[in-house]
Amino acid sequence: MYQLAGKRILLGVTGGIAAYKAAVLLRLLRKHGADVRVVMTRGAIEFVTPLTFQALSGKPVHTELLDLEAESAMGHIELARWADLILIAPASANFMARFANGFADDLLSTLCLAANIPVIIAPAMNQQMWLNAATQENLEKLKFRGISIIGPAEGDQACGENGPGRLLEAEDIASLTAKSFETNILTGSRVLITAGPTREAIDPVRYISNRSSGKMGYAVAIAAIEAGADVSLISGPVNLPEPERAKVTNVSSTAEMYKAVMSEASRTDIFISAAAVADYSLESISEQKIKKLNDSFELKLKKNPDILSEVSAMQDAPFSVGFAAETENLETNAQAKLHSKKLDMIAANHVGDGQGFDVETNALTIFWKNGQKQLEQAPKTKLARNLINLIADQYNEKNSNKTH
Repeated sequence: MYQLAGKRILLGVTGGIAAYKAAVLLRLLRKHGADVRVVMTRGAIEFVTPLTFQALSGKPVHTELLDLEAESAMGHIELARWADLILIAPASANFMARFANGFADDLLSTLCLAANIPVIIAPAMNQQMWLNAATQENLEKLKFRGISIIGPAEGDQACGENGPGRLLEAEDIASLTAKSFETNILTGSRVLITAGPTREAIDPVRYISNRSSGKMGYAVAIAAIEAGADVSLISGPVNLPEPERAKVTNVSSTAEMYKAVMSEASRTDIFISAAAVADYSLESISEQKIKKLNDSFELKLKKNPDILSEVSAMQDAPFSVGFAAETENLETNAQAKLHSKKLDMIAANHVGDGQGFDVETNALTIFWKNGQKQLEQAPKTKLARNLINLIADQYNEKNSNKTH
């Protein structure tokens, strides 16, 4: 269930006898790599204690909308921004009614209204409650708003009746949740991505490099895979697990990255240059470790090939996307790079003050020929999915224009 690896899921638990099954679901989500935080309604607490979910998740359980202690750390708005998806299992008839009608009188309903992310609901209730016209009306309202409904199943119920209203099994909920991350907007496309830093050797033990962790590039690779693309990832030295279903080539220097990219670029539909490539390398590399003999010494550098420029200048160039990490004049510098390198799109971000390298979150401003879009501060995984959506839109539009 690869699509859950690294995903941030808010698991909402509402009141009902099926609430105990949410504990099994939580363990399964975590087993497949998801980072899960639990929000419980007051009704849910009557069936299962918050301590159960805290022990299984390893995280505090959120229960109160106006919890001053929780607000000082991560309030309901921050919690909504943290998540990639909200999964409500079980969802009672009462919760569905309140959500359908825009109520925000507890933490879970408030989160659902505040979150600009997918929401999945797994209903569980008595079969007559499920079939009631009011519940079916609320169901249609939620579907109309784009809320995904999974289940319910049919079968024997705790009340002794038989019919629709059983919570789906945890394995089915987890599987459907994983599949929800697949968009297929790039199905059939070949995407080549570079990520991480490069290292330019000084001598056998020293090198010049930068602070890139590779997290953004790897997140983009995972998002492209979820979008259905055939992904090749050329990675500098990083401490990250290789994305499943990606062809990964590990390199160290800019020269190695250049060679790897150029060997694949002609077979690529989309090239995303997320790596922090060294602009210069040593003119000559010492064969032996340089000894500390003087108070100072000089390194003579030569300019490295511009990988992104060379790819975008190809006769039948792929749709080319660059990154620009800037400490000042972000828009001016990014726009200049967009035009000088003849790119289709560029993603620019500020470096410093908690943004850019070595952090889990970032903010991006995306520029293309006739537009731009600001992606607010968010986890890099979420930014990557939003970026891939924009790339797919512009890539498909460009290809559409070619055929007319």
